[in-house]
Amino acid sequence: MFGNLTVAAAKGSSLPTIAILVVFLVLMYFIMVRPQQKQQKKHREMMSQLKKGDHVVTIGRLHGVIDEINDADKTATLDCDGIFLTFDLRAISAVSAQGPQAVAAPAEKEAEETPAESTDAEAKTDDVETSDSDSDAE
Repeated sequence: MFGNLTVAAAKGSSLPTIAILVVFLVLMYFIMVRPQQKQQKKHREMMSQLKKGDHVVTIGRLHGVIDEINDADKTATLDCDGIFLTFDLRAISAVSAQGPQAVAAPAEKEAEETPAESTDAEAKTDDVETSDSDSDAE
């Protein structure tokens, strides 16, 4: 009885099998290949717009400013706080939008905290003087 079913299935059309295979390949294209192509296109556009002075991040998460771009060798020289490093253009993963504000922000924050710290220090000094005068009164 089961032998007849397997023979009938083997003699049947292979159209459903081919259709499933085609659907699977189309899904793979839309899930894997197409997004990768979009990402590569976006990265190529970003690389073509690089210029001296851009703040970039490398694939090793090193932040720096582009000092020089050599199109012949496909390299970029980055200034990382006075240290000049040469990288392959492919090593640049992103252009950072932060720019010089990232350096200026901590200095402003410290300036804002300094008066508050001196006020706290004055309050502690007043407390110490008050406790000294209380002990002198006794």
